[in-house]
Amino acid sequence: MIDKPLMNAVRLSCIAILYLFSMPVKGQAHDISLKIHLAGVAKSKISILSLAGSSIKTIVENPGINNGETTLLKIPEDKLPGEFVLRFDYQEKESSNPYPAEKHIFVSDQNLELWARPKALNQPDSTYFQKDERENSLFARFSADNGKKREQLAMLQNFLISYDQPESKLFLLGTEEYENRRLVYNKWIAAEVKQHQTAFVSNGFVFQHIPPMVWKGSEPDRVNGVIEHYFDGMDFKNPLIIKTTDIKEWINKYVNIYGAMSTTVALRDSLFTLAGKRAIEKARLGHPLVYGWMVDYFYNGFETFNISVGIKMLEPYLNDPLCLTNKRKAIAQRLKGMETLVVGSVAPDFSWKLNSGKMIAFHHYKTEAKYKLVLFWSADCHHCKALMEKLYPWYQEPSNRELMDVFAISLDETETEILAWEKEKTQLTNFKHKRAEQGIRSPEANAYFVLSTPTMILVDSKTNTIVALPDTVTALQKEMK
Repeated sequence: MIDKPLMNAVRLSCIAILYLFSMPVKGQAHDISLKIHLAGVAKSKISILSLAGSSIKTIVENPGINNGETTLLKIPEDKLPGEFVLRFDYQEKESSNPYPAEKHIFVSDQNLELWARPKALNQPDSTYFQKDERENSLFARFSADNGKKREQLAMLQNFLISYDQPESKLFLLGTEEYENRRLVYNKWIAAEVKQHQTAFVSNGFVFQHIPPMVWKGSEPDRVNGVIEHYFDGMDFKNPLIIKTTDIKEWINKYVNIYGAMSTTVALRDSLFTLAGKRAIEKARLGHPLVYGWMVDYFYNGFETFNISVGIKMLEPYLNDPLCLTNKRKAIAQRLKGMETLVVGSVAPDFSWKLNSGKMIAFHHYKTEAKYKLVLFWSADCHHCKALMEKLYPWYQEPSNRELMDVFAISLDETETEILAWEKEKTQLTNFKHKRAEQGIRSPEANAYFVLSTPTMILVDSKTNTIVALPDTVTALQKEMK
């Protein structure tokens, strides 16, 4: 038996470790200010959007300043360091309609001052920071140098890939030249990272590392070679890499390699799951925040494509205290849903308001149709719109309406979303509509373990048992017998 005081000490140590890893990876003493001088247009609304997380969000804005005026925007310390989009919705003249212009900027621990002409927002002679600005100036210099160095490597690589005599002396000399240039380039990247390690933007330099190429063998050999060496040179122990936009683009390219090998949906699901497993195991050896970010990334992808085998693969990581995932609750909920919300089980009940105003249980809704389709959706959801473009025209056929009633439950919450839903549902008159007041946190969404939209559940009208969980209109049609 383990001694209780010892157990408590171990528990306290674990808590202390988790607290340490949960702390901000680079603390800021205060908010950072961005002073903007507007020129060249009559007036402009100015917004700062954060690129952190899975979606772009506005964190601060000024409703409008006039030509020649200055505004001071404060970026909260909890968003720093980070990458942002500086957006101007400007009016060239007082009577003009607003026109958007955007600039990608980096902000770390230095207060910034920017002289901006929205019509030439990305031209350095028209829009520029103060002379001692560090992050964006370094990024501009690095990008210019990096582009020149990679250009020669890319030309050589394209020549070797398309060359039809891989046994020739020229090809051999070409591959040797490429390898020498690749090693020199990677040393330059490493030196840039080390020299500018105090700058936030340097955390993105590592994603430019070029892994070795397999020149001999078949195309599959080359692909497997790229996969095997894809993570070479990556420092997963550096938590600041998850604050860059480069990491997502870098992992997207990795996943796309597997996607290119997919010939069926089943193979796609298997390959994406394998990609996730390999990437997470690599990140697992690094910083817990990076480890957690990698789990979050693949969970979001598996949810988007409804890859249940991938979500199941994530289960062991939920029990690892060093995995600082933000999706632990969502993954656990999805796993529980996968176990309980299955074909043959009774569909969860919920209330429905009839046209008469009377409330009725979904289970007691009387219909002559053979099926009831529970559809969770959002008016501003891209995937929902794509689904509706196929589902609703098909449902317009009288024979299909006689076969199935559609209970469309909106998860829209914000004022803008609700207005969009009100407009959209007027175009979908043959559906039965309801808006779940608490959106994704509503009792309806929780009962059906809905974490993303659209979600469809096909139910037998007489028994209220689940017939199918289709993810496409084609799959829905096949299940309706």
